[in-house]
Amino acid sequence: MIHSQRRVDGAACHRFSTTRIFTTRGTDLPAPVSKRHMFEQANLREPRYVLGDWILRGAIGVVFVIFGAEKFSSAPGSSWVGFFQQVGAGQWFRYFTGVIEVLGGVLVLIPWTTTAGLALLACTMASAVLILVFVLQRPADCIFAAGILIALVAFWRSRRA
Repeated sequence: MIHSQRRVDGAACHRFSTTRIFTTRGTDLPAPVSKRHMFEQANLREPRYVLGDWILRGAIGVVFVIFGAEKFSSAPGSSWVGFFQQVGAGQWFRYFTGVIEVLGGVLVLIPWTTTAGLALLACTMASAVLILVFVLQRPADCIFAAGILIALVAFWRSRRA
């Protein structure tokens, strides 16, 4: 094994064949390496309460899959058909919202995609709050959607702790 030392930008660079180890100035201690990755959720430890985590993820997933599937009903008396007519974006928006909610619910159930699912569902609930307040001008009706949004964010934060 060949060992050589040279200076690179004020840090010593030890070279062992093809591997380079950078150290801080004046010491032989390795320089700190960032452990942040694109998908940082995959690098986190298991949640402290694995059973509780599964129960909450299961409840969130099932609820959003059920509510998302309800949006596919085209019965004339369906409350979702009337609601999306009031929004005025067209019935395609009802189907789109249903797909997003079902997809988010399924993603929450898969352990390595939970963060993506929670983000998708949180965006859906934030959009519901904004539509209720600004489009339909019924701010009192957004309390339920805002509560679900806060609960999703709180669950996401508890998983990161």
